[in-house]
Parts: sequence; C-alpha cells; structure tokens
Amino acid sequence: MNLELYTEVALKIDIPEDNLKKGDITTLIDFIPHPQDGELGCVLEVFNAIGQSIAVVTVPKSAIKALAENEILTTRLLEKL
Repeated sequence: MNLELYTEVALKIDIPEDNLKKGDITTLIDFIPHPQDGELGCVLEVFNAIGQSIAVVTVPKSAIKALAENEILTTRLLEKL
C-alpha cells in the first residue's frame, strides 16, 4: 500500500487510550522508521467533524488503510475519557 502524506486514511484498529475506533478517518502527516528495523510507523492527526484537531497518534503502517470510492463517511460522538 503506497500512501501519500496529507491524505485521509482510515484506522483498521481501535485506539482506546485516545477514544479512537476502527473506521475513524485521520490524516497521515508523517512516516517514522522503527528504532529497531521493525514496521514503519505513521503519524496521524485526528480532526473532529468541524475540522478542529483533537489528537495526534502514531500507529504501525498496518493499522491504517487508504479510503475507497465505495465507502461512505459517517459521524459518531467522541466519548470523554
């Protein structure tokens, strides 16, 4: 999967500590190498429905996927920690 910076991607996993769920849309803002030659990391910025930045998280590349034309966006309430 070849992803470009500053494109929207979907999470393939839940990230409970940040109240993020599989399917949430994020923006890929950077790639970071693993310190011990493991899987490439991806830095993601998460925005709410009105465009405010609410989180920045780092996940392995295998935890995200490109958006597809046969997918539809949705909304959900962000649970408070």
